[in-house]
Amino acid sequence: MDSPRHSKNANLNREPKNNQKQSSAPRQKDAYARLLSQHSSSKFSQYLEQYARETSFPREGIGLNTQAQSDRLNIPQRKRDQAPCDFSDSSDFSPSSIKSKGEESSLSLYMEKLSTRSVLQDCERKQGVSDRQQRGQRRDTTTSQDGDIDSGEELISLKPNDLKKQQKQQKKNKGSRETDSFVGQPQSPITASTSGQEQEKTTKSKKKNPPKHQEEDKGREGASKSEVDPQMTRPKSPHGRDKKTQQSRAPSANSPADKSKNKGGRGSKKQVFEPYMTLEEVSHGLKRGELIQGQLRINPKKFHEAFIPSPDDTRDIFLDGIVVRNRALNGDMVAVQILPREQWKVVRSDTDCEGTSESDTQRDNPAQKRSAQRTSRPDVDQGSDREELVRKVQNTTLTDTGEPLEDPSTQRSNGEILQKTAKVVYIVEKKHSRAVTGFLKFLPDKPFAMFSPVDHRVPRINIPLTDCPENFSSRPGDYTNTLFICRITNWAADMNFAEGQLAKTLGQAGEIEPETEGILTEYDVDCSEFPDEVLDCLPKNLPWTIPPEEMSNRKDLRTECIFTIDPATARDLDDALSCKQLPDGNFELGVHIADVSYFVEEGNALDNIASRRATSVYLVQKVIPMLPRLLCEELCSLNPLTDRLTFSVIWKITPEGKILSEWFGRSVIRSCVKLSYDHAQSMIEAPEKMFSAEELPPVDPKHPIDEIHQAVLNLHSIAKNLRAQRFSGGALRLDQLKLSFTLDKETMMPQGCYVYQYKDSNKLVEEFMLLANIATANHIYRKFPQLAMLRRHPPPKAKMVDELQELCEQLGISIDLSSAGALHKSLNTTLGDDEYTSARKEVLTHMCSRPMQMALYFCSGGLKDEKLFKHYALNVPLYTHFTSPIRRFADIVVHRLLASSLKCGPHLGLSSEQVQKQAAQCNDKKTMSKRVQELSSELFFGVFVKECGPLDSEAMVMGVLDQSFDVLVLRYGVQKRIYCKSIAGLDSFHHRKVGKKSELTLVWTSEDPEKPPEEQVISIFTLVEVQLKADEAPMKYSAELKRPEETSS
Repeated sequence: MDSPRHSKNANLNREPKNNQKQSSAPRQKDAYARLLSQHSSSKFSQYLEQYARETSFPREGIGLNTQAQSDRLNIPQRKRDQAPCDFSDSSDFSPSSIKSKGEESSLSLYMEKLSTRSVLQDCERKQGVSDRQQRGQRRDTTTSQDGDIDSGEELISLKPNDLKKQQKQQKKNKGSRETDSFVGQPQSPITASTSGQEQEKTTKSKKKNPPKHQEEDKGREGASKSEVDPQMTRPKSPHGRDKKTQQSRAPSANSPADKSKNKGGRGSKKQVFEPYMTLEEVSHGLKRGELIQGQLRINPKKFHEAFIPSPDDTRDIFLDGIVVRNRALNGDMVAVQILPREQWKVVRSDTDCEGTSESDTQRDNPAQKRSAQRTSRPDVDQGSDREELVRKVQNTTLTDTGEPLEDPSTQRSNGEILQKTAKVVYIVEKKHSRAVTGFLKFLPDKPFAMFSPVDHRVPRINIPLTDCPENFSSRPGDYTNTLFICRITNWAADMNFAEGQLAKTLGQAGEIEPETEGILTEYDVDCSEFPDEVLDCLPKNLPWTIPPEEMSNRKDLRTECIFTIDPATARDLDDALSCKQLPDGNFELGVHIADVSYFVEEGNALDNIASRRATSVYLVQKVIPMLPRLLCEELCSLNPLTDRLTFSVIWKITPEGKILSEWFGRSVIRSCVKLSYDHAQSMIEAPEKMFSAEELPPVDPKHPIDEIHQAVLNLHSIAKNLRAQRFSGGALRLDQLKLSFTLDKETMMPQGCYVYQYKDSNKLVEEFMLLANIATANHIYRKFPQLAMLRRHPPPKAKMVDELQELCEQLGISIDLSSAGALHKSLNTTLGDDEYTSARKEVLTHMCSRPMQMALYFCSGGLKDEKLFKHYALNVPLYTHFTSPIRRFADIVVHRLLASSLKCGPHLGLSSEQVQKQAAQCNDKKTMSKRVQELSSELFFGVFVKECGPLDSEAMVMGVLDQSFDVLVLRYGVQKRIYCKSIAGLDSFHHRKVGKKSELTLVWTSEDPEKPPEEQVISIFTLVEVQLKADEAPMKYSAELKRPEETSS
């Protein structure tokens, strides 16, 4: 075997290029000790001891010279890294058995690699690099310096059996260092087929670019900072041998390492991501408070920043970069581990904790990141265990208030604030669909194409060329503007990029239908046709009529004056109203809701698909229904002049809105007219007018128009009193501008747009829906205290409320954020009385919305503390959803509970766990539906700007950052960010922050050389003029700030 002298000489030969000093012999022993600590085999341990003894004298049988030694060290790292795998699987670890495996001892090579690494590490330590940095540095490898893809295909994953061995041994050696060996396994078609030429090119680039402690990529993922592990850096060959030469000196053909030479002979794999913990470890970690679970939220404007809510309701926990997200995508439920305090983020204010600052992230120790010290773990996906963990996590969310893992981060003496940082150790539930829309980019000499998602929060994806269109490789330019849907199929811990496959070609980017289909797919909206097994659950004999036996079990209200009030285009009419004056001056007021649960039987195929969809999804041009259209638009819809099954709540109520009595029950109604909000508004605004039949939709002749008109007026009067009582009792409403469109009936293209006006007729309907929901919540909770499907709204985040309070005070705004009611009163009394009062209210409403949390469905049996049931905005102890069962599955569950409680429905087969699981599904789908609706509106407005722009409008500043500011475009109700660097005619800009108040001073270049530059101060509530223009990118538009003189003119 080789003598120490040979080894030393070889290292000296490398010295000029590496500019490193050779360490002494003990470094060999250090490498041996480190390797020994990671293997449990007694035979292997004995052999290593013998190997160490033999290194003190020249070895027999292998008299390699210095040149040969150097060449051997230049063998592709992957082949050498596979040696430990061979040994650990072998039944004989004797020196003779090892030597017989080939011309050279693989272990000898491996030990020399470790020795070389020790030399490099020792030298770097002398250059002032800490041992922690040596173990910990990695970098995000999602993009290279030039913004194109790095060689992400050069990574391999760990074998499960070897991981188990590592895990078992490292549990015995908790104090030992992270394992140095990475075990090879056959690669995927994408990673295995890179050419030798490409590999050589990549290797050279690695030689030219040694690991940096902090490397910022310039591409799309480049903003993120992450870690490079120097222990994976390949030793440099002093002679730069050809790849063929290296392969000729590889281990014998029978070794696993040799198999890889036919696949490109690439270098060692880098472990990009930390392997996940096991289910058992995560479960125990959550119970012990060592881990935190939460939903990952990635900043759409700065996608290297991500957050999860803090369980102690303080500042959000910050995740910096793609590596610490560990392959989790936006919306995923993750388990995270808090990083050491020295790695926490330093921020200037609580608002920065939400990712609003554009300055570089400040850290106590910004040049260092601690590597994962955790033992490598297999990525386990055991269905039943995983479901159990998800259930436990959901229960933890409901039952635990959440204790902080450490002392809450406090404000430092210089006014800066520490924000906790964390890393993802496990994905509890992949809520992101793993489907994205985007574009294909051809990469010369690569066996795959690069897929670039439109959503920048999703990193780029490698697509096999075999999965791309047939002529993509020969004519990639033909697909430059083609929108595809891609699904992520695999993302191993040692892969820079996920692998994926194309699911569908959507069409040309910028066209509404392809873009819409992409949105629906990306957000996992099931828009497929209902299968036959579902349609078989529907009534067969059409036209359907109510069976006589069902009629006899219900309250017959068909002769009552009952009508619907909905948007003019609505086809799923699930609520109706009635209001009849009684002889004593009081009113019999009814809310009648479509009895969907009659048609959707618990447990059948229709029930299953509805529970999965959980909600209808409303787009600008269409609706994706939760239920088949036969139910949505016909059998359940409360269409006029048709007998329909309903669930009714009927009150005896005073004109002032005091409830005297209440009745719940199943009923039958016959709506006498379908009114739109505009029809009802006309009746409210003209109480004395006699409406003609021509001014209204068809009306049941049994009910005169005047009777309907009077009922609307009575409802309006009672609703005003109920509304006043609600707000005086402490309720809050945060109205946000909503954009609506007029569409061409044939092309469905936007012809115009306007800000939707919320009128008295809308408020009338809302008030009685709220009343019915509150009444139903109290009823079902009283009857089923462990099973009730309720809806709670947690109070806003206290830290953000305090921050907002301080900001408002510095802006000179008197606002009381102590309660929902106090805030509502402040918003309606403190903003002046001029033409821009409403604009200031919109901006302040947006600011007040930021600390607010989402309302959530939950099962009453899952929350121990009844105080947590409260709905903050409505300021009521109990609330649920009962009034929209055609479009919300939660309402169907509530209907079943209500029917069971009244003994007019089947016995419930639900458990508390099942209700909570359904509640979680409804929460997820509601959030998704809201986002899809917003994206549809943005899509149509982008088309409108392109077709009808540029569009001029006044705008009000609603937020100021250090290099940009956000505006509310008043004419259209849209929000846009304006970047100072992109403002034409701007000479310079300066940012300053006094307390919580942020200001930008824009210095405009003077058009008249004799006049000095003009300054414009931008702060919250500043009024500016903007112009909306279509961008080159499809469907995108930007807001351009006009010069102050243009505004004044």
